[in-house]
Amino acid sequence: MSIIKVDPFRNFDSMFRRMNDVFEDIQKGGIRFEVGDFSPRVDITDDAANVVIHAELPGIPKENVRITINEQNVLSIRGEKHREEKSEDKNYVRVERSYGSFARSFVLPDNLATNNVQAAFDNGVLTITIPKREPEKPREQEISIN
Repeated sequence: MSIIKVDPFRNFDSMFRRMNDVFEDIQKGGIRFEVGDFSPRVDITDDAANVVIHAELPGIPKENVRITINEQNVLSIRGEKHREEKSEDKNYVRVERSYGSFARSFVLPDNLATNNVQAAFDNGVLTITIPKREPEKPREQEISIN
């Protein structure tokens, strides 16, 4: 008989990492929302000209994905990943992939041109590019004295 070593804390690392991400988002003034059975992983980059969001959506056709930005500058990515139909001639030994609807939302900074957003879908990766607005130049207004 062989001995199997069990680590009862093996999943705590990822749970603490996700909790830390949520706390960092709150400290930065943004809030992140996740809803659904399936939660795609997202990378967000920020450079001098754009904020770019890369979302992994393997196995999801672009017709099943919806992207919106509301008045409060919250960008939402919603969709659904459908399970392939189970057939009687297949014997599933293990099912690890997640399916179902999902929603990811991010509070965007105010310096973005949300009326000029571009989205592309390639090889299961959704890329959303949001350009930055030119900063407003300080203006001087002369006030007359009565």
